[in-house]
Amino acid sequence: MACNRRNPRPATVFNNAYQHINVYGDDVEVDYRGYEVTVENFIRLLTGRHPKSLPRSKRLLTDDGSNILVYMTGHGGNGFLKFQDSEEISNVELADAFEQMFQKRRYHEILFVVDTCQAASLYEKFYSPNILAVASSLVGEDSLSHHVDPSIGVYIIDRYTYYALEFLEKVTPTNRRTVGEFLRVCPKYQCISSVGKRLDLFGRVPDIVPITDFFGSVRNVEISTDFINLTVKGKPLRHAEMVTKASSSSEPFKYADLFPVHLYVDQK
Repeated sequence: MACNRRNPRPATVFNNAYQHINVYGDDVEVDYRGYEVTVENFIRLLTGRHPKSLPRSKRLLTDDGSNILVYMTGHGGNGFLKFQDSEEISNVELADAFEQMFQKRRYHEILFVVDTCQAASLYEKFYSPNILAVASSLVGEDSLSHHVDPSIGVYIIDRYTYYALEFLEKVTPTNRRTVGEFLRVCPKYQCISSVGKRLDLFGRVPDIVPITDFFGSVRNVEISTDFINLTVKGKPLRHAEMVTKASSSSEPFKYADLFPVHLYVDQK
């Protein structure tokens, strides 16, 4: 959307027609875009089944201590979500991908959020532990858009995502907002549809889980005042030795030769 030629404000994506919040921001990193966004690449990203040549920036480098947020939105139906209007991912494929992640110890907890028609059908087949799922609509219900932007002539945000973003914009790393509060976002008088939740796979009580466990990139750091002795081949390595070894083993840097542009610039 940010780079679409119909966008009158290139490199921006706003939450409403009044352009209050640019959700694309200066710090957004997009690792997959355009036709790279396929069902196969999404499943490979979750399960870690990549060719060796794939760069680290396109991998999900998580382990059994990682909390993962999976947010999906788009056109969908009973048991599926469309990708690029040319293929779709099913609830069975999602469930099996999360089970592979669990078996390979690629997550600690997952918060799965989906905003589409009949969204609750996408988490019905989940069977892996430590997954908390929330959906913008129940099976048989449509998820509705919030408002249209007349400058581009389309609806720019769905109701559930609009109110979820409104809640999250008030979250700071120091406040005590919980996942339980997030699950109560967008009651039926706002969403028109009924927000669905699945709590049976999750091992904690949502009302005592900080929302920053999944949003805000807050990480607990343990500070130690003890000295840590590094060893090489079983022998302690002192600080002076580390500095000497580091300085002696490093090779001097030099500039590469300039490309001979003058030999090619005039050729046709």
